[in-house]
Amino acid sequence: MFYPVYLNLKGRRVVVVGGGEVAERKTESLLDTGASVLVISPEVTPHLAALAEQKRIELRKREYSHGDCADAALIFSATDDSEVSRNVYGEAMARGIFINTADQPALCSFIMPAVLRRGDIGVAISTSGTSPALASLLREKISKIVGPEYAQLAELLSQTRSEIRGRVSSERDRRELHYRILNSDIITMLKANDPAGAERRLRQIVEDFVCQQKTQ
Repeated sequence: MFYPVYLNLKGRRVVVVGGGEVAERKTESLLDTGASVLVISPEVTPHLAALAEQKRIELRKREYSHGDCADAALIFSATDDSEVSRNVYGEAMARGIFINTADQPALCSFIMPAVLRRGDIGVAISTSGTSPALASLLREKISKIVGPEYAQLAELLSQTRSEIRGRVSSERDRRELHYRILNSDIITMLKANDPAGAERRLRQIVEDFVCQQKTQ
């Protein structure tokens, strides 16, 4: 059984061992988090080479050496060399560093879910490593339910969060207000490409709720 968690990797060192397409995808997703990425491989894709030229990643064009992961918060091993994979895994375990080895669950201390992203919303789906294909299928099904309008809704809620906290003191009342917002027609307005109308509707719900609280 795996424990689901989201990590803040901003500014943290993450080591990617390997230079192929899998390593490239891992590197791109890590850069999106603000991680400091070190790629180690004697050969890399043109895109990884370009990222190194742009100083967006650190690149060591050589084989992995013992000690390369010493300061890492996480390690991704994405090499076709099984001996290298075992060596990286062994060092990671000895140092207490979490490691994910591509297509080798036995050499993983954490696994990666299939992720659906909608702005600040992230929906992670995992089958605990039993069937990545099933996780991908479920992601596709969920993507038809959770559309881009939910990213807009999350942004609206973020913009009004401080105001709501300042005007509604009770946590219980704030929860009730948020459920009123979520159960309203705002999401329908966003689906209809009416963000201005959705924002007005949200403001109206907040004002009506605050006025109601004052009369109680």
